[in-house]
Amino acid sequence: MHISTLVSDIYSLVQTKGWFTDELSEDFARSVARRLQTHFNDEKGTPRLRLSKMGPSCPRALWTSIHQPELAEPLPPAAIIKYSYGHILEALAITLAKAAGHEVTGEQDEVSVDGIVGHRDCVIDGCIVDVKSASSRSFQKFRDGSIKEDDPFGYLDQLDGYLVGSIDDGLVRTKDRGYILAIDKQLGHMCLYEHYLRETSIIERIKRSKEIVGQHVPPVCTCGVVCDGKSGNQRLDTRASYSPFKHACFPSLRTFLYADGPRYLTKVVRTPDVPEIDRDGRRVYN
Repeated sequence: MHISTLVSDIYSLVQTKGWFTDELSEDFARSVARRLQTHFNDEKGTPRLRLSKMGPSCPRALWTSIHQPELAEPLPPAAIIKYSYGHILEALAITLAKAAGHEVTGEQDEVSVDGIVGHRDCVIDGCIVDVKSASSRSFQKFRDGSIKEDDPFGYLDQLDGYLVGSIDDGLVRTKDRGYILAIDKQLGHMCLYEHYLRETSIIERIKRSKEIVGQHVPPVCTCGVVCDGKSGNQRLDTRASYSPFKHACFPSLRTFLYADGPRYLTKVVRTPDVPEIDRDGRRVYN
């Protein structure tokens, strides 16, 4: 079988009955349990650079993640539960690929590039595949290919790292490209995005990341800031708002709870007429 038919083969499979055998069921259960055990119980060891974190990032936040990890913003309980969905969907996608008759090997194998370690999701039909769950809006970027120009969380950089780290792996027969198997976690759609290796780019990014964390003092913050409407207020952009070290970059950052989620204001000209919370999630009363 060829990886190009992966999604259509999975779609055909799930329209039939009787394919979810006891063997598949046990394999899926073990996979989900292993992923959730790591997600909920993982004890943080010595902070280090990883291939999964090689996307674009603020140098100060990257430096802080290694030298002052205790400054990370704690995840609220709802977010911890929400992020577990991705692990479950990843296990489901790989199980579906197996059931559809595709060759699946190399699950969670460790790879390394210039001393930076990562764990790829799997190899399907001789091709490296990374599984990503996404909201319907984010899923569209994989479907229409715009992820190539708009990849704020570095998914393609991560895939580049896995490709370079697997260059001598006999399981990987396709060396010049990898794939992201994307799942719309709201509607269940799937698509396969093909990505060609950018070897020079990821090698340079790893080199630069090492230089940043090797500094003795934190570098300058480059978090993105945008205007928040016409009030004169300014807020962190989407990528910066997800950084667990945003308060280390902006000690005076203020968080306001809008109906569509929190907004992190770096400059407040007009105080929003919505609740404000502090870094620990407690309501601020002015």
